[in-house]
Amino acid sequence: MNKNQISNVFKSFFVILTLLYSGYSMAQENYTEENTTNFWDKVQFGGGLGLGIGSGYTDISVMPSAIYNVNQIVAVGVGLQFGYLASKNYYNSYVYGGSLITLVNPIPEIQLSAELEQVRVDTRYESNINRPAFSDNYWNTALYLGAGYRTGNVTIGGRFDVLFNDERSLYGSAFMPFVRVYF
Repeated sequence: MNKNQISNVFKSFFVILTLLYSGYSMAQENYTEENTTNFWDKVQFGGGLGLGIGSGYTDISVMPSAIYNVNQIVAVGVGLQFGYLASKNYYNSYVYGGSLITLVNPIPEIQLSAELEQVRVDTRYESNINRPAFSDNYWNTALYLGAGYRTGNVTIGGRFDVLFNDERSLYGSAFMPFVRVYF
């Protein structure tokens, strides 16, 4: 299978999975007094923080997010992303944008996820002996499909960017592990 075929398989899997679980979740909904809770009672906040500092290297990221628990199985939400990455005497890069998040818990211990991320990448390269200074600005779109083990408010797992492009993607690999926490 080539890369496009694999990408199409993942996209089809995601669409089918979303339709199945959203239909299942609606079919299981019972309208009782328990379901008349306040909107904010079903909202959870979380996200991530990142800090990497080395010899001439800095990586700082802040990624807050919020989800709304539609029911015990499905949650939907939004996230923001801000980042700064620098390599001394080479480049400075700013990343900012947002994402749409869907979480599906077919059983309490397993969490499946889909996250559509759109970020702006603004990189300024410094001049050196071999090249003049220049900048590179572009939008990067990623669609992450993931799975993880969930215990309480914490999920540990991995996700795969089905839109990964070696030449333009923000990260060096389509696969990345994650730790997700919501309070």
